[in-house]
Amino acid sequence: MSVVGLNHSDSSEVGLNVSDAFKLKRNWSWWYLSDDRNKSWEERLKNVNTFNTVQQFWALHDAIKPPSGLNPPSDYNVFRDGIEPMWEVPENQNGGRWLITIDKGRTPEIMDTIWTEILMAMIGEQFGDDIESVCGIVCNVRGKGSKISVWTRNSSDDDANLRIGGVLKTVLNNASLIHNRPLYDVLRYEDHESCQKKTSSGVKAKHAIHAVEPKEEKTSATPTPTPSVQSSA
Repeated sequence: MSVVGLNHSDSSEVGLNVSDAFKLKRNWSWWYLSDDRNKSWEERLKNVNTFNTVQQFWALHDAIKPPSGLNPPSDYNVFRDGIEPMWEVPENQNGGRWLITIDKGRTPEIMDTIWTEILMAMIGEQFGDDIESVCGIVCNVRGKGSKISVWTRNSSDDDANLRIGGVLKTVLNNASLIHNRPLYDVLRYEDHESCQKKTSSGVKAKHAIHAVEPKEEKTSATPTPTPSVQSSA
């Protein structure tokens, strides 16, 4: 596990084998994609650990580097145990992602906060029944601007995906209060198939949820409310 900069020498020291722990409802696997460009993508991807208790999660989370401490280009992925963090596997091939782009100008703590808040929401089952549609969360650490995304199973299930997006907005807006400003500007939902064909900047979002509702132009004495969720036809 030293590949991700553990602050302790082995799993026993960070308490990953805890008997009196609070059980999570499912097992989750933490993956790390290193920045070693001399290796193939498959060689760079390592399964760091699988956890199923609250204590195991926090021991792992606190022992390894936060996303802001990783060298670009590298990734963290936390997925349901049994689902690999790649587009090609059956659980992901028809899916999509809620994407948050983190500008280079943002402080490192912003990325770490977004990552941890969404991660806690996911393993804590805050998505309700829609957790069955969630495959995992990805943090892409890049020099020109990083990304955090939540992957879902079916990009065509608009109802479930919009509910998941609504939970993400609530979680992040609540976390924004301690920073006195939004942690993000907009959540964009993209399907994996489009992402594979184009660069992220060229992918048309199926849905968009803004941290702050766009200001509407006053066209009458009684303006029409503007929804905060936008969907593409």
